[in-house]
Amino acid sequence: MSYVDTKYLNLISPMLPLFKKKGDNLWNFRCPYCGDSKKNRTKARGFVFRKKNDLFFKCHNCSVGASLGNLIKHVDLKTYEDYILERYRCGIETKSSPQKEFKFDAPVFKKVKRDVFKSLRPISKLATTHPARRLVGKRKIPEQFYSNDLFLCNAFFKFTNKLIPNKFPSLGGDHPRLMIPFRNEEGEIFAYQGRAFGSETPKYITIKLDEEADKIYGLDRIDKNKHFYVCEGPLDSLFIDNCLAVGGSDFDKLEGDFTVIFDNEPRNKEINKQIEKTISQGRSIVIWPDSIEEKDINDMILSGMTKEELKEIITNNTFSGASAQLRFAEWRKIND
Repeated sequence: MSYVDTKYLNLISPMLPLFKKKGDNLWNFRCPYCGDSKKNRTKARGFVFRKKNDLFFKCHNCSVGASLGNLIKHVDLKTYEDYILERYRCGIETKSSPQKEFKFDAPVFKKVKRDVFKSLRPISKLATTHPARRLVGKRKIPEQFYSNDLFLCNAFFKFTNKLIPNKFPSLGGDHPRLMIPFRNEEGEIFAYQGRAFGSETPKYITIKLDEEADKIYGLDRIDKNKHFYVCEGPLDSLFIDNCLAVGGSDFDKLEGDFTVIFDNEPRNKEINKQIEKTISQGRSIVIWPDSIEEKDINDMILSGMTKEELKEIITNNTFSGASAQLRFAEWRKIND
């Protein structure tokens, strides 16, 4: 592999969406031949990799394989001409003719199996008198989620270190937590959140098992072909039908027809900034009525509000466009 190859790969990188160096002699981006996934703009299955002394391209969506020269030629003809000329000047043989089909073992990114929680007990298996089950019941979380969505972990640090060695260098102060698994569309756990039962800090700790995945909760449960909702906390999402939670990620990562539900914290400057940004993007958004004092959905349920009443409030207080701007200005003025 020559300096010229890496130089020209970097030159065309602005034309390759999601271009990223993944390791030594390995680059990843959206395939310029097939365009990669039409449904998911974060999918990137095109790779440039080193084979002996040359760089090659392979897409694991459309299976196109090419030399680096042919990739550059496909992306930008003028850059390709400069590439050929510079290789000639450097005395490097150019392999830009069509290549025979070759096999490439793509880099294997560790996938987390469905049974990553097999050593943990679901809340449904605990006695009704168990402190963890009592806490979940006290929060009025629907029992339909006790079997597959909520688990008990008796030693959070120790459990995490088995999956990610030395994630917590010290096990001092290890403690139990309520475990909330984040699953992808195929049901595989790619992250999890541990909620403290007591006064341990921080109250929530989110662990990513797949660094490439966004921390979005509920992907395995919602129907994106229908209108859906997006709130901030995983537990809050369990009270709303067809709802995701961003879990510390960004609403910008999502696509589709959805309404954003922020926590009811009018004096939180960061939330106000996010609301303004969401409105400017043309998204529909819930702006809570001034009569509601609770800061999040779970607290509203605990105050005595039913799921049906919650749904009605959300429906009646959803705004977009100019109406959202006017309502937000009014809401902000009242709470200043």
